[in-house]
Amino acid sequence: MTPKFAILDDYQGIAPPHFAHLQSRVDITSFPETLDPRDPRQRDELIQRLQRFDVILAMRERTPFAAETIAALPNLKLLLTTGTRNLSLDLQACADRGIPVAGTEGRPPGVNSTVQHTWALILALARHVARDDAAVKAGAWQGSLGMNLSGKTLALLGLGKLGSQVGKIAIQAFDMNVLAWSSNLTQEKADEQAQAQGLPAGSFDVAPSKTEFFARADVVSLHNVLSERSRGIVGAPELATMQPSAMIVNTSRGPLIDEPALLAALNAGQIRGAALDVFDPEPLPADSPWRTTAWGRDGRSEVLLSPHMGYGEEELINGWYREVAENLERWLDGKELLRKMN
Repeated sequence: MTPKFAILDDYQGIAPPHFAHLQSRVDITSFPETLDPRDPRQRDELIQRLQRFDVILAMRERTPFAAETIAALPNLKLLLTTGTRNLSLDLQACADRGIPVAGTEGRPPGVNSTVQHTWALILALARHVARDDAAVKAGAWQGSLGMNLSGKTLALLGLGKLGSQVGKIAIQAFDMNVLAWSSNLTQEKADEQAQAQGLPAGSFDVAPSKTEFFARADVVSLHNVLSERSRGIVGAPELATMQPSAMIVNTSRGPLIDEPALLAALNAGQIRGAALDVFDPEPLPADSPWRTTAWGRDGRSEVLLSPHMGYGEEELINGWYREVAENLERWLDGKELLRKMN
């Protein structure tokens, strides 16, 4: 029988052309609308949708596959995903069933896509780009003044590869001061990250405490990995510590910020604003307060939203799908999979 292959969460219909050469060998179906298995009704619908498929392609972490979901898919023989890791897949549950999981590697050279998007959001929020664009198109003219970033403090919550790249740009392009903090970060580690970016030791200053980190920040940018320890790492106490002129940017994971606390702070105009690329759940529900609130009016803070586009780059996404297609063809040919994850 012809194997059945499901492509999940390809919002923009990018994937199918990459699998066109395999249409005679697999029965391909695309499901661009995400179902969230954390919702019992959607979980049942997801299982019903996928029960007949032999191979499933998951796009990053858009659809989680927990052990109970995997157990409910009796025909599943291969789980493919984009990216080098996908924390929403239960790899052990797949291994227990003898289901191989394989990912992708390819990233274009140069500055990371998420780093670029982080700076797009920082600049757009600081300079009111979205608001002014809407105003000009509506027939208005100047109505706000931009924030000068030079000499300001960029506070990086997490100083891994992405955070340190963001920090390098802050120093070299905007003459900003860079402050960093995470629960295990030392000045020695920060100096190592600075030197890895071609900067002198001391370029990244480690805050002595989480409280001081938020108090000194003009721009907070999140670059943490989501875990149970980091979930809600930015809550009401941290937001209350921030200066009224400060803003916060999240291109990492939505649950790193306590959403009700952030909504309350922004509705009260407690800080200058927020730029968000990540949410929980995703896609945002139509009635989400992020979509329906009149941000930047009646004393509310400015809010800039993008639909999880930090990694939404032409070369990257198309490259991932090419790699997945290569792996699917290898599986059909009985060859060893590349980039196995379990």
